[in-house]
Amino acid sequence: MSDHIYKKIELTGSSTEGVEQAIRNAVSRASQTIRNMRWFEVVETRGHIEDGRVAHWQVTLKIGFTLEDGPGV
Repeated sequence: MSDHIYKKIELTGSSTEGVEQAIRNAVSRASQTIRNMRWFEVVETRGHIEDGRVAHWQVTLKIGFTLEDGPGV
């Protein structure tokens, strides 16, 4: 197993369906521009309330990905 260097980013996904879908939305969108994603951790969960009901879920994630080897590595 080779050594890896990881970088973390933080982003917030949202969904009207629930927490799990908010996570999936965030990971799916991040995967369009970030390669080598390896893990995520949920750091915050919150929601938006309208008319006394939960209208929207928001989940803040940290996503870790491996950095690619550069020239001469």
